[in-house]
Order: sequence, then C-alpha cells, then structure tokens
Amino acid sequence: MNTANWLKHNTTTLAGKTVAVTGSTGGLGQALCHHLAGLGAALLLLDRNSERSQALGKALTEQYGVSVRCLRVDLADMASVYAVTDELLLTPPDIFIHNAGAYSIPKELCSTGYGNVFQINFVSPYYIIRTLLPALRAIGGRVVVVGSIAHNYSKTDPNDIDFSTRRAASKVYGNAKRYLMFSLYRLFAKEDAVRLSVTHPGISFTGITAHYPKVIFALIKHPMKVTFMKPPRACLSILRGVYDQTRENEWIGPRIFNVWGLPKKMKLRTVSPVEADAIEKTAQDIYTTLSRKA
Repeated sequence: MNTANWLKHNTTTLAGKTVAVTGSTGGLGQALCHHLAGLGAALLLLDRNSERSQALGKALTEQYGVSVRCLRVDLADMASVYAVTDELLLTPPDIFIHNAGAYSIPKELCSTGYGNVFQINFVSPYYIIRTLLPALRAIGGRVVVVGSIAHNYSKTDPNDIDFSTRRAASKVYGNAKRYLMFSLYRLFAKEDAVRLSVTHPGISFTGITAHYPKVIFALIKHPMKVTFMKPPRACLSILRGVYDQTRENEWIGPRIFNVWGLPKKMKLRTVSPVEADAIEKTAQDIYTTLSRKA
C-alpha cells in the first residue's frame, strides 16, 4: 500500500481541529505538517527557527488553504518553554504533537542543571504536556509524542539522570527518550479524558541522522536515502497516533523490525515496573521544581 492509499483508508478529516507540532520545520516535522494540512487541520508550528517556520506556514496556507500560526520556542531554554506554554494555555490545541528532538549536538548545560539533550527530549516536553493536561481534559484533547528505538540502548541511572557522564550520543539520546516515553505512560495510565499515543518513525533520512563525521556521512548518506523510509512515509506512524491511542507499554511504529513498513501497534518489554516507578518519581520531582519557578 502506498502513502496516498494509506492516508485514504486510515485517516479522516481534521477540519475544525487545531494541531500543535513541535519541531515543525525538520524533515519529519515538515512532512507531518503537510499531511495534517492536507487533512484540513489548522496548525500551530512550534519551532526555534522563526524564519523557517514562517516560510513553512506560508507554503502550507498557499497549498492547502488552512490557518497556520507560528510560535517560537527553544526547548533548551526554560524561559522560552514557560512562555510558549502560557501562550498555548490561552487557546489549547485539540492535538499536541511533540515531534522535536536533538541527537548528537554540542553538549551544553541548561538553566535547569540538565544537559541540553535531556532537556530538549524530555524535560521541556514533559513540562509542556503536563501543564497543558487540565486544559486538554476540558476539550477532550490528544497528545502524540515521538519516541525512539534508541530508548532500548541502556537503562536509566538514578546517579546520572541525564547521562552527563556518558559519551555515546545514542545512549544520551536514548536515555532521554526512555524518560519521555515511560513518564508519560505513567502520567496517562489513569487518564480518561485525554488520549496519549507514543509513536516512533523507525529510521528515516532527516537532519537528526546527519550526526556522523563528515567523511563517513558523505559515504553513507546516499545508501541511507535509498534504504530507509523517506519522511512522508516514516511520519505515518506519528499520524496514526492522531487517530489511535496507546496504553501503557504500547507504541506505534513501522511493522518490520521497528524500522520499515506501515504503522503497527506493538507491545514494549523494555522497562521493568521498578524502573518505571523510578522514572515516574524523577519526572514528578523535576516537574514540581520547574512549576515553582514558572
């Protein structure tokens, strides 16, 4: 089944719905926004690059005739996160999609005391989602987040929460995704009014995959383009999350080895209940601290 046929058989109109998307100008983000706009959704583009966001918004409006609003947010900066959360609370979106991510980037310590990869991939989105939750309940909203197969690369470490002592980018990134996914499973475990979908796109050739040394990347980028799914197809797992719901320890991703193919809901057995308890407590402590400073 090609992408167009999948869209025809697995989606319905989103006219009258407002969808907020973080990381909207990245490879997956842009493809996702085109799918959403094609389905009639009004869009809130949450991105740190205002120029690219405005350009994308203009293109979407011209092509699909939908309403697009751009909000700047830097997920590494809590002041920016506080500001955009307050803005979202004024008119909550029907669907909040956390798609933004950071993999192999220069390490920096954020104002929260956590490394920027942990901040961008877990701390900031968790704060936004948890703060929006009461408002989303009032409108029967949805939350869709993008996880990663990298969450299975290592277990969390209570003595090194953000993996600041680890060098492997895959483990630092995977740890943050592990916190994001399993903290939200617990947060939504008894939630009836708001639906959560944890999704993942498998591996797609986007900016986040361009983290290899330049010489190596020059050799592998063309095979990667051929081998892995292109963003418009890879983001179908995220789009399915708009229409579906995942329970605790479920996610939606490519059906073949979690890398290729059309979306399928699957069970996860990667985190024990004891570790999930610890993740939940850490998330609660971080949120309480950040809320006091808001």
